[in-house]
Amino acid sequence: MTIEDIYQVFLAHPEVNTDSRNCPAGSMFFALKGVSFDGNRFAAKALEDGAAVAVVDDAGVVVEGDSRYILVDDVLATLQQLAAYHRRQFHGPVLQVTGTNGKTTTKELLAAVLAKKFRVHYTQGNLNNHIGVPLTLLRLRTEEVAARYGSEPHEIAVIETGANHPDEIAFLTAIADPDYGLVTNVGRAHLEGFGSFEGVKRTKGELYDYLLQKEGARLFVNESNDDLRGMLTERGAELGGGRCIGYAHSDTAPSATCICQGEVLSCSPLLTFGWAVPGGEPHRVDTRLIGAYNVDNVLAAVAVGLHFGVRPDDISDAISSYQPSLGRSELRRTADNELIVDAYNANLTSMQAALENFRLLDAEQKMLILGDMKELGDASAKAHEQVLTTALQSGARRIWLVGREFRKAQEALSSRQRIPEDCRVRTFDDVEAVKTAIAEDGPTGQLILIKGSNSTRLHQLPSLL
Repeated sequence: MTIEDIYQVFLAHPEVNTDSRNCPAGSMFFALKGVSFDGNRFAAKALEDGAAVAVVDDAGVVVEGDSRYILVDDVLATLQQLAAYHRRQFHGPVLQVTGTNGKTTTKELLAAVLAKKFRVHYTQGNLNNHIGVPLTLLRLRTEEVAARYGSEPHEIAVIETGANHPDEIAFLTAIADPDYGLVTNVGRAHLEGFGSFEGVKRTKGELYDYLLQKEGARLFVNESNDDLRGMLTERGAELGGGRCIGYAHSDTAPSATCICQGEVLSCSPLLTFGWAVPGGEPHRVDTRLIGAYNVDNVLAAVAVGLHFGVRPDDISDAISSYQPSLGRSELRRTADNELIVDAYNANLTSMQAALENFRLLDAEQKMLILGDMKELGDASAKAHEQVLTTALQSGARRIWLVGREFRKAQEALSSRQRIPEDCRVRTFDDVEAVKTAIAEDGPTGQLILIKGSNSTRLHQLPSLL
């Protein structure tokens, strides 16, 4: 079958599923393969449980005469090709978001702002990889899908894309075919896969490469970010040119096409920021976000909203109402402590930003629980020592370090310099050891920052503190 043929099947069964344990009635099951599983083995069960169609790439599982099986050369490639074909049936604008830090928060803020005017489709959670992006696109309601099923079509889409190796953004961008792009920032993350910081910039810049070649496409650019400005210059593009829509901090001289500027008004600990269009009336917004570093994310949402005609008051209202989730920049108050939970992910850039923000917060008793940063390769030892050095200057009197990399960093620093006498540093092998310590000697009356890579599982701690 061609992709066009499979697309007709999709239109009849537009709910796509890759988990045989949860197959909604009438869905299309795609039998993906992984390192330790083969979805082909579960195709029959998926059909038995209600799936209307099973897309497989192992002829041995196909039941002769059963038209519910669709045999293809490669299930994953078929899923990706089907998603790309479906996206091209959608005629509303598609905005793609990538970056090292803040892309999920930014994506959610964009969706909240745009929802004030449009029916918005956007990436759920962090479904931003070679499987998640196709699944997200296939949930986009085109006019034809909406008409067939008596629903309203989406009017705009916000697609998040992530990467940890070169060429991944280029690959995902070719599938999503965006009309607009936004790179939140570039930082020192996934260095093991990218090889260097320059590798990070090249890969994130693949979104710029695509859009600068697409007729009529536009880029939203943080004009206050030196790295992003440099990436444009390298590609022969200019701020203020017809391809860029800028946003900037208030202390940055804006380009001719800068649509808004803003600044941090306070952060104690929730962010309050001000924004205005050049020469316009100022707006003050109290957010539910922790950290001055989030000002770039909210300004991106302001810029996108203004470009698409969302009323300024609606923009501010959407941002002030946005509640962060998934352990990203959350403020939680428990019976015993006040917690800043940022435990979904961590890299050198985001760790340093979080610790600098934490240093500026006023609290009588401050504590840090930091988990290892992953995928840093040869830069890991130095990065963990840098973070620990910053942590020792944050005002925290109790620092708990979780993981092998931080243990090595603590040992290395202790051999070269004295740990401040009024600062107690403890190391733990894993989150289970931390749980035991909390049970034996749980902290009380503390402002606690919890941050680490997702694999350290520090997200399990807030309910215990």
